[in-house]
Amino acid sequence: MQYKQRLRTRIILSFLLLGFGLTALFALSSMALRGRLEGQLLDNTLQKEVDQLVQHVRATPDQPPSFTIFDAHTWSARTAYKMPLELQALKTGVYDIAQTDEAGRNHLYKYAIHRDPDIVSYVRYDVTGATLGERQLETALAVAVILFTGLAWLIGLWSSSAVISPVTELAKRVGELSGRERPEKLAPHFPPDEVGELAAALDDYAARMTMLVKRDREFNSDVSHELRTPLAVIRGAAELLLANPDLPDKSRLRLQRIERAALQCTDFTTALLLLSRNERGTGHTDVYKLCVQLADANRAQLGEKRLQIIVEGATDAFVNAPEAVVSVAIGNLLGNACKYTQEGEVRLIVDNDRVRIEDTGPGLTKEDAERLFERGYRGSGIGTTAGGGIGLSIVRRLCELYGWTVSIAPREERGAVATLVFADPERITDQRKAMPPVA
Repeated sequence: MQYKQRLRTRIILSFLLLGFGLTALFALSSMALRGRLEGQLLDNTLQKEVDQLVQHVRATPDQPPSFTIFDAHTWSARTAYKMPLELQALKTGVYDIAQTDEAGRNHLYKYAIHRDPDIVSYVRYDVTGATLGERQLETALAVAVILFTGLAWLIGLWSSSAVISPVTELAKRVGELSGRERPEKLAPHFPPDEVGELAAALDDYAARMTMLVKRDREFNSDVSHELRTPLAVIRGAAELLLANPDLPDKSRLRLQRIERAALQCTDFTTALLLLSRNERGTGHTDVYKLCVQLADANRAQLGEKRLQIIVEGATDAFVNAPEAVVSVAIGNLLGNACKYTQEGEVRLIVDNDRVRIEDTGPGLTKEDAERLFERGYRGSGIGTTAGGGIGLSIVRRLCELYGWTVSIAPREERGAVATLVFADPERITDQRKAMPPVA
């Protein structure tokens, strides 16, 4: 999982790392440069002194050499065994050697040794004070790094507040726009900088979205009114015609089909209107009774198919939702099962909190089961069946609106099983109403 930080925290950390990195790099560079220059100067000086010592001893062996800041000594090849043990094995060159003086104090010396076959000399310089100064310099540089890092942190705090405050103010004002019919303009509250340009872009986007929402609401209201009225007229006319006892059987079947189609259109209109408004309707729908009605409606459309539609299960299951919404959800699942099942049976099993629809159709693949509820997806086994792959997408959206769950999976033997679960327990009521079983 990627760790996400707030913008202000990132600015502060950037200044903190920048300050620490620059001061630490400066401190390390200073120490390295000081040590290198000091070492080179001291090494060159010591080597020069020991060479001069050898020349002096060779030229005037009776006169002792004179030094101001160095200590020196010379031995011949015959007396070289008198040298300190730690120096006897050293060749010509400059060495750092730690020794203890007569008072028991530790000293750090630089030895410049010159070794010839007949003479051995050294020049010694006490660098204990220089080492102490180097340590003091390191401490001072460490304190400087800490101070400058703290200063960078303070600068980061101040800079982040100055940089983030307009963005924070913009976010606050954008949050206050929620639920307003006419959003307030954001751009006048900010200077014409990057944040002001962002505010102006948000104003333009909010204006376009407000216009789209207004048009959508007007369209939904117009469609709801203009469709419901003629559908009610169609249903009323069909009921009046069906009340005629002398109506021929073929005409009666056609009128019943018209009546069912008008009812289905009314339910779809109600469900789509709720989806467009993103609001939940309330109701007290008898799930078993509705399944019986949907089964009857689908039986009338089977034609020559040798297919049985069976309804069984709990007769006292109710859900707190409009009947139109539940009818669209179950009706699409049932219609989908009847469409792809050529023979056998489609069984609706009603439980207190769910409805299962089992069929003996050709079944479906794992990929189809995962994608059937995508808009426009019709599956790999559609054959010559018609449809646009929209019905199951509407079912999915209704389930998201009401907090239900829906799934379709292959059966163990043959066919598929669709399950619609009314997941919220508060929406399920057990009203013990006896209903006659359907043969």
